[in-house]
Amino acid sequence: MKNRITYSPLIILIYFLPLLGGQKVALEEQLQKQGLVNIHSLAPDILVELKYSTTDNFLSADTYGELENCYLQPKAAAMLKQAQELLKKSHPELTLLVYDGARPRSIQRKMWALVVNTPEQDYVANPDRGSVHNFGSAVDLTIATNEGVPLDMGTPFDYFGKLAQPRHEALFLEQKKLTQEHLNNRHLLREVMTQAGFQSINIEWWHFNAVPVKVARSQYIIIE
Repeated sequence: MKNRITYSPLIILIYFLPLLGGQKVALEEQLQKQGLVNIHSLAPDILVELKYSTTDNFLSADTYGELENCYLQPKAAAMLKQAQELLKKSHPELTLLVYDGARPRSIQRKMWALVVNTPEQDYVANPDRGSVHNFGSAVDLTIATNEGVPLDMGTPFDYFGKLAQPRHEALFLEQKKLTQEHLNNRHLLREVMTQAGFQSINIEWWHFNAVPVKVARSQYIIIE
């Protein structure tokens, strides 16, 4: 009878530890190889909580794995730094809080598989074409206190209803479904982001593009 070899839990952990962070390393290396910038290298005071690296999102699924850093194209990262500086100049007690940035198409495919043929399908770009996120030129974010408490924007991030759409804000204020405080917070976010060169969209208060999607497709290679 052959001797059975047993290993302590510590040895097993040491053996497999390099594999546990494999997805994080692979994704970060992939983003870095395409010239994308970790926004903390430019603005370390910006808060980052990648929502798709948690289950606290509309998918109720962690699609990023261990990735926790936000990457953007150099131009978009520099613009985000400027937006943070504008915010800090007028409101030193506040900071930007980033929920998503550059998103590899491999992650987009995971998200698409979770929503295809469901009511949420309209809120995820088909990976065959890709979104501005897949080119590293879009950012989802809010404003928070320096302690990390998000300001009240009237809806959570990734709330896919009319209440989250800037184009309906005046109506919902009149109907008292949004308050003036909600609008003031949204206006402050749009103000610092647009002054830094970002473009807002009329269906999500949290989403901003550094360049239009056609420009992103012509200037950058999609992140695989």
